Amino acid sequence: MDTWQRRTLGYVVGLAGIILAFAVAYDYGMTVWEGRPRDFLHSLQVVVETFTTTGFGSDAPWESTGMRLLIIGMDITGVVLIFLALPVLLFPLFEEAMETRAPTTLETELSDHVVICHFTPRGETLVTELETWDVDYVVVEPDDDRADDLYAEGYHVVNADPQSIEGLEKARLSGARALVADASDQINTSIVLTAREVDEGVRTVSVVEEPDRAKYHDLAGADAVVSPRQLLGESLASKVTTGVSTTLGEDFEIGVDFDIAELPIHRGSDLVGTTLAESGIREETGVNVIGAWFRGQFVSPPDPDAELDGSTVLLVSGTASQLETLKSKTLSSVRGFRRGETVVVGYGEVGHTIAEELAVAGVPYTVLDRAEKPGVDVVGDATEPDDLRAAGVEDARTVILALSEDTDTEFATLVIRDLNPEVEVIARAEETENVKKMYRAGADYVLSLATVSGRMLASTILEDENVISMDQQVEIVRTDAGHLAGETLGDADVRSRTGCTVLAVERDGTVLTDLGPDVEIRYGDKLVIAGTDDGVDRFTELFE
Repeated sequence: MDTWQRRTLGYVVGLAGIILAFAVAYDYGMTVWEGRPRDFLHSLQVVVETFTTTGFGSDAPWESTGMRLLIIGMDITGVVLIFLALPVLLFPLFEEAMETRAPTTLETELSDHVVICHFTPRGETLVTELETWDVDYVVVEPDDDRADDLYAEGYHVVNADPQSIEGLEKARLSGARALVADASDQINTSIVLTAREVDEGVRTVSVVEEPDRAKYHDLAGADAVVSPRQLLGESLASKVTTGVSTTLGEDFEIGVDFDIAELPIHRGSDLVGTTLAESGIREETGVNVIGAWFRGQFVSPPDPDAELDGSTVLLVSGTASQLETLKSKTLSSVRGFRRGETVVVGYGEVGHTIAEELAVAGVPYTVLDRAEKPGVDVVGDATEPDDLRAAGVEDARTVILALSEDTDTEFATLVIRDLNPEVEVIARAEETENVKKMYRAGADYVLSLATVSGRMLASTILEDENVISMDQQVEIVRTDAGHLAGETLGDADVRSRTGCTVLAVERDGTVLTDLGPDVEIRYGDKLVIAGTDDGVDRFTELFE
């Protein structure tokens, strides 16, 4: 029974009770106060006629005060009940008639699609990624109102129970490439078991909220089990552990000939909303963009068509003056690319994962948490300045906020920014809608649980596509010109062919960093290139 039906039943029962009560009172008043007895059916008729305004006053006039007061009360009650009927009964009835209803079975013929069981915030990210790769999907949502809302917003929805064979058959699971179970642990295992009944061969991906329950998802038959909080911890840690290794030789030093720096793009910068190609960074400043973090993913080299926004952090190289010029365009602080001095605030599942990743990467860190437990170095409150000082925030290079409450993260960001204006603040967001507030509070880099887990779900489903990668390293290598000698940088097209960026050319003891496409590489030149391990290997194969 839905809300409108319950409301209607309550109104009808209440109305009948009020009419009967007034009929009894009227019968009593006519007998005792007026001395004109009436049978009960007549009294009931008078009350109904009064309430419906179809008749009135058949026994008038009334002489007694009690009877007159009863009639006044009955008149007022009848009018009130009529007006109550409009919002209680009629308006909801009209709204329901006009409402868009989600289909109960798939309206279009689909194959090789993804069946998403229940729709969560991470489901929004998953759908966005699937649409990017032109992969069809259908959401199976059991809640009527939620399904109707999603359908009205333009999602492909089936209003059915994903724990039932009938519900999954309505979503044509047998023709799907994968199923994603994204509810509670108990419901997800039930969905996976049901999916095995419908089609034993379909790939099933299950989301686990409690990592220690992952084995039960495996036992239910899930092909892949995704732990969102663990993924978020790994993603946050990757911002610190993504490394830059150099092989330049003793006579060429970073920081003397040129610098490597991280440069967050300020949310008010003119660069926001432009692509890397449109930004004019290389042409106007001479800086080389080695890589960039885009919404939790490190890319090297970045695509020229990649759009810059307030969450983008550029990894760039150039002279001090070039970096200062770029700084003015981004309205951000320039931070030298160095590792260490990291403070992890919060030691739940996310914080524990971050600490493990930092330990594996050899990055020193300090952990602050409210509770005293193994792994916690400083016991204190993330919103208290004294406790943050005790954890070393004033001297830290990076602070990673792994708190479960977004309001605490926002306040802690304000306190940390006050204690150390130059520190890099990396923050976890539980709710996607709070990401902008965290940036406004002063965070440099924010990842929401929904974004990371949604993109990882997409990566798990689209096995052939690199949707997300969290473990990339950049090498900066000094090498001989080799087969590049005699060619211009424009003709050689090093970046598109190898994925490497030529940062500098050392010639006769002079370091050239202002490298346009017309610069010709000469015999005897030494090149400084930057790229991933694979990119450097490709460069070596092609040009050495």
